[in-house]
Parts: sequence; structure tokens; C-alpha cells
Amino acid sequence: MNKVLFGAAIIAAAVISMGMTEQAFAQYMGNVDQDSGKTGKNTLEEALKLQRERVTSAAENPATGSGTPYLAADGVLGASAIAAAVFGGIAAAFFFRGRTGRYAAQGRG
Repeated sequence: MNKVLFGAAIIAAAVISMGMTEQAFAQYMGNVDQDSGKTGKNTLEEALKLQRERVTSAAENPATGSGTPYLAADGVLGASAIAAAVFGGIAAAFFFRGRTGRYAAQGRG
């Protein structure tokens, strides 16, 4: 009985989740026009202009590098360090808490 109920719940969740999907147009950056039926992709001229602006910006500001702040708190390594500190602290609390208490093995520390 429980297996049947569990299977039905999984199938119901799958059917409901398939009905909740929508089309996503946010990833297309370009000339999106529903009247003319354009694809929404950048034209060659738009892509070349964007690349020229990126190269010019990088050449004018060599100290900024790629623009990815690796060591900032909102950057890659900063966010990784903060997450490691938070989850490491929680893991340490569970570890030390588990060494004491009612169910700890007697005589093992």
C-alpha cells in the first residue's frame, strides 16, 4: 500500500512540475520582435559592436583584469570562503556536540 501511494505521489509531482514549466526568453539578447518573427539572436553587427566595446573597456582599464572579483566578498573565492566558514562551523558544532551527550559511547573520550 505504501509503495503504491509513494509511486502515485511521485507521478503526481512529476506531472504537476511539467505543467509549471514556461518558455524562457530572458537568455536571448538581441532584436526580439514578435511581429516580424525574428529569432532574438544578435546580428553579426550587434555582436561585433559588443565585442569591440568589451576589448576597448579592457584595454582602457588594465588594472581591473577580467572584471571577475575573485577575492571580494561577493566574488568567487570570497563567497566560497564565507560558505566554507558557515558550513564548517555548523559541522564542527555537530561534531563536538556528538562527542558528548546521552548516546555517546562511555569511555571513548
